[in-house]
Amino acid sequence: MSLRDQLTEIKEQGLADIQQTSDLKTLNGIRVHLLGKKGPITAALRGIKDLTPEERPEVGSYANKIRDAITEAVADHREKLEDAALNEQLASEKIDVTMPGKPVTQGQPHVIQQIIDQIVDLFLGMGYEVLSGPEVEEDKYNFEMMNLPKNHPARDMQDTFYISKEILMRTQTSPMQARALEKHDFSKGPLKMVSPGIVYRRDTDDPTHSHQFHQVEGLFIDEHVTMADLKGTLITMAQNIFGDKFDIRLRPSYFPFTEPSVEVDVTCFNCMGKGCDVCKHTGWIEVLGAGMVHPNVLDMAGVDSKKYGGFAFGVGPDRFAMLKYGVDDIRDFYLDDVRFLNQFSKRGN
Repeated sequence: MSLRDQLTEIKEQGLADIQQTSDLKTLNGIRVHLLGKKGPITAALRGIKDLTPEERPEVGSYANKIRDAITEAVADHREKLEDAALNEQLASEKIDVTMPGKPVTQGQPHVIQQIIDQIVDLFLGMGYEVLSGPEVEEDKYNFEMMNLPKNHPARDMQDTFYISKEILMRTQTSPMQARALEKHDFSKGPLKMVSPGIVYRRDTDDPTHSHQFHQVEGLFIDEHVTMADLKGTLITMAQNIFGDKFDIRLRPSYFPFTEPSVEVDVTCFNCMGKGCDVCKHTGWIEVLGAGMVHPNVLDMAGVDSKKYGGFAFGVGPDRFAMLKYGVDDIRDFYLDDVRFLNQFSKRGN
């Protein structure tokens, strides 16, 4: 049998084997057997050395055509087998699209995040910008630039977790006020900002205290800002969070970074100002601290305190949530009990 006839026989037998194959693994085995270095085509071509110089190119070309035909046949048959396997899988995994789907429970923001979002949305609408800063803060920004030099007795009220002598877990979001004051260009307009975030203090956890809680601080610096501007802003915020029927009052207080300083009370939720056990028969409940920014704070940030002034305030969203919803233990917010948290619909409505 001539070499050409041997190649023809290999081709015909190979194509027949390919067409009879019913699985991809066997098909791949046939491909390797026919086209591999140890396959029949390679073995047959070893006899090409015995051909005349005129016959060698013709037989070599014929062998290449056979390789191409087998490769094409393998590819075509593989596609058919893959299509058949896919159709079989689709038939076995058919889904009845007319059946009702499984209900999916829709989540919602945590109640404290709802309060924060409500406050932030309000101040964005009033032209404030929202700034965030590091929770691991420098003593310089957390205390010193807030008019709390080292060994100042007021630091005792904000005992915190120290990483080193100069690095600590921030006790308030006020450091962002100092950072913003340093960078702001007052020739382009006033500085109006709020800074929400988590703060840390070395408190013992109890129904009204936590070593970790949330805070939203606000700052407005410009020329000719007065206490009346502060009160109007706080009334707007209180009514936005609690409702139009609520009013606020300002009581003199002390904070190192504001002068004068005030404690802010809101109408008692339980008695609406008539007096009850909840508000100790005063008709008011304390909700936040505020005041006019101390000139020292402005001067340390490089701002001319004789030209510019303004107000600052600090809001505790955790306390706002407790007061708004009558929650008597702050720890309930952090236990991740879905039964408790599901009581508060989105946006605090």
